[in-house]
Amino acid sequence: MTSTDAPAAIAPAPPVLAEVVRSGFTEGHHRGSLVLLAADGSVERTLGDHDAPVFPRSSNKPMQAAAILRAGLELSGERLALAAASHSGEPFHLELVAKMLAEHGLSAADLRTPPDLPLDPVAAEAYLAAGNVRERITMNCSGKHAAMLAVCVRNGWDTASYLDPAHPLQLLVGQVVAEAAGEPVAAVGTDGCGAPLMAIGLTGLARAFRSFVLAEPGSAERRVADAMRAHPEYVAGTRRPDTWLMTEVPGTLSKMGAEAVQAVALADGRALAFKIDDGSVRALGPVLARALELLGVDAPVVSRIGRAPLLGGAVEVGEIRATF
Repeated sequence: MTSTDAPAAIAPAPPVLAEVVRSGFTEGHHRGSLVLLAADGSVERTLGDHDAPVFPRSSNKPMQAAAILRAGLELSGERLALAAASHSGEPFHLELVAKMLAEHGLSAADLRTPPDLPLDPVAAEAYLAAGNVRERITMNCSGKHAAMLAVCVRNGWDTASYLDPAHPLQLLVGQVVAEAAGEPVAAVGTDGCGAPLMAIGLTGLARAFRSFVLAEPGSAERRVADAMRAHPEYVAGTRRPDTWLMTEVPGTLSKMGAEAVQAVALADGRALAFKIDDGSVRALGPVLARALELLGVDAPVVSRIGRAPLLGGAVEVGEIRATF
């Protein structure tokens, strides 16, 4: 750099959303960005760069499921909820994925998910104790992939290339994501399950969830929202915050994504979305609980979601807590 060159601008660090407190000492911080929308869709509060594109990861799954419906696959109830799921790999999840595949002349061998263990630690221990190994069907996105394969069979589309970004299904997914978010897709990447992944801003993500709960009854978007809310245990699992929230706060649509992304819409259109910058899921609960409080949600489940104790010698000695 010469003496006449101006120094490069340094982007400010995202604000701290949560702190790690052990034995009264703050030993760490989790930074990130967040947006809250009022019932009328206006931005009520923001932290960090809420419009910068992020990969929503599995928080995009409701839009992917809506695209599958728009492409003509008839799904409802638990099957539609599972198409939008990051399931825990509990037996009832795996049984329904297998049924969905078989109903369309498919098998687990057609899935292009990476082999994995159940997402839920309790389910994973039981799965391994039974002598099982990592399988494609056990991966938490297998319900979505089963639905993607099924709609390809229905439309005569190639099933071997269903994860190609240029595949007709994935092009439709991109359209649905952009429409729901009210903004163009900023980038296309590859998710952990191998599916194309569309980047949008957190405000767009919150708008998308809001649009699903307020969509016209019978529309693809509303059908997805209704199925997820009616069968939340298929969207996540019996020991997951998304399930607790959709069960205990009627009308709520909630979906987390990898790398500590979360989106929620309440029945009246209030909505939130956030991403913890370092991707640490351990801070997700406290941040989500505080964001729900700021949206005015007053329910016992909020405290349950927000509890994140730290242990020392098997004794609780601290906590992860929101800072905003």
